[in-house]
Formats: sequence, structure tokens, C-alpha cells
Amino acid sequence: MAANTIAPKKIRVAGMKLALTGLALAVLFLFLIPMFYGVVTALKTDQQLSTIDAPWWPAAESTFTYEGKEYGVYSVPMPDGEVRELALYKKGRKSSQFIDPQNPEAGPIEWEGAWRQLECVWTYSPQWSNFVDAWNTVNFPRLLWNTLVYAGITTFGAVLSSALVAYGFSRFKIPGKGVLFMLMLSTVILPGAVTLIPTYFVFLKIGWVGTWLPLIIPAFFSWGTNTFLLRQFFMSIPRELDEAAMIDGASPLRIFTSIILPTSGPALTAVALFHFFWAWNDFFGPLIYLAGKPDKFPITVGLTAFNNLYSQSTNLIQAASLISAVIPVIVFFLAQKQFMQGVVVTGVEK
Repeated sequence: MAANTIAPKKIRVAGMKLALTGLALAVLFLFLIPMFYGVVTALKTDQQLSTIDAPWWPAAESTFTYEGKEYGVYSVPMPDGEVRELALYKKGRKSSQFIDPQNPEAGPIEWEGAWRQLECVWTYSPQWSNFVDAWNTVNFPRLLWNTLVYAGITTFGAVLSSALVAYGFSRFKIPGKGVLFMLMLSTVILPGAVTLIPTYFVFLKIGWVGTWLPLIIPAFFSWGTNTFLLRQFFMSIPRELDEAAMIDGASPLRIFTSIILPTSGPALTAVALFHFFWAWNDFFGPLIYLAGKPDKFPITVGLTAFNNLYSQSTNLIQAASLISAVIPVIVFFLAQKQFMQGVVVTGVEK
């Protein structure tokens, strides 16, 4: 009787796992559709993009060389009902002549009908040269270097400042600490449009507009979201470790550098990657403060200028976008283990 009861439970559990797996795969598929579309589009030719009945996969119109000239290949229905792939040799209004690529020695084949109604034969032909053309058209080395410098320096500043502030909120008794912490978190919900004009005015008065300083310096003054995540993790570290270090004569700074930071690897990695990806994709800040300085543009602003120049070449635009995404993808895969651990534990207070 017990065995009969356990079996249906196992079946239900297995069914739930299967349903959750299917749901996860469906969500993953939907999430990857834009990336898949970008890759496919980047490998297409301009002619394929402008052809209405072209296939969705990278392809080129089939051609056949006959007597030193290239002729397009079409799917031609024959009188016996067979559909053959023939090269259009001589066009006509009511009848045309075709060449059989399998038997060109047989000469032209007369076919009655309108050749414009025939479907062109497409062959798989990815255009990897689009990536080379995009790389040569845009000054990618300069754009990538500018973006790496911007993302790298601001990531270091954001992690360092947030860790110091989070350490103070999680370990020290500060008068009005709760009010100060809530005040800091309130800056997260403050719309950027509210502070845009006053901030720009201040940077303009001190002569920082046109330089990297308005984009880099604020990162060294902590961000509310990063501080909150690190504080949650720091509070999960046992205070006994601090007390043992203080008995050995360690100062608060030594405790921070020797205990808190080494123990908080996953949380620091998560915060660093969050900020790195944000800085890599930042468009509005560089567009405002670096206007008129194309040699300092990051890749987001540089690609926008490229899109304006080559708005008709969707394949080159997608190729350039994929090139710009290579470094963030590599960074994520190299640090994904630490990143996932940090995402899980930073929101948990023990």
C-alpha cells in the first residue's frame, strides 16, 4: 500500500521537474532570440537584406557560370511536374531559355512561362567579411580602449568606496546610523533627470566638461545599491572574527583588509560585474560630457555615430554590435561562478 502511494508522488515530482525545466528552456529561448537575430543578420549580404522573399538564414543567390558568364539559378517547374534548378540563360516575356548546371553540354532548354514568377535558389553563404568591414570602418581599438579604461577605473572606484561605506554601516556604532542608511538608499530612487542639470552645471563651472573626470570621479563616492548589497554580506560575516583579530592587535583598517575583503570575494565580484556591465553600456553620461571629443568616445557613443552613417547596412551595424559585446561576454564567463555566488548571498542577511 505504501509503495503504491510513493510511486504517484515520484511521478508528480518528476513531472514538476520536467515542467520547470521546459519553462526554463522556453524563457532561455525567448531571451536568446535577439542575440540569435543579431548573429544571423550580421552574416547576411546587403542584397539578401533588400530582397523580400530571401530566406531568414545567411544565404546568397545561387549562380552558374556558363561560357564565361554567371547566370542566376531558379527553381523551374517542368511539364512533367518535376521542379529542377536551372540557370536562366536568356530572359523572355512568354518563354525563356535555361541551362541545366548538371548537364550544360545539352545546351539551352526552352521553357514557357514568366521567369519573374520563379523562385530564386539560395545557398548557405555566411558573410564573415562583415565583421572585418565593421572593424575597419570604425576605430574599434580606440573605442574599446576608451571603454575599458572607463569601465575598469570606475569599477575599481565603485567597489572600493562601496566596500568602505558598507563596512562602516555593518560594523560600527554611528549616531543616527539607521537614518543615514535610509537617506543613502533614498538616492537610488531619485531620478537621474532631476540631478542632471545641476550636476552638469557644477562640472561645467569647474572645467571638467569635455574630460573623463565627471564620469570617473563620482564612482569613488559610493553608490547606494552597491553599498546595500555589500552591507548585507558583511553583516553575515561572524563578528567573532573581528574580535579575535582585535585581541591580536589588529586595527579596524587591518580587519577590513585582512578579514572582510578576503571573505567577501563573491559579493565583491557581483558588485564589480554589475558596475562593469553598467559602465560598458553607459551611453547618456559620455554623450553629454564628452560631446565634441570623438577621440574620447566609448564604444556606445562610437557605435551610435556608426549607425547614423550606415543606417542602411543593418548587417554591418549588427556585426559592430557583436564585436562590442565580446569583452563583456568573456568577462562574465570568466567570473560567472563568483558572480552567481555573490548574487545569491548578497541579498541574504544572517
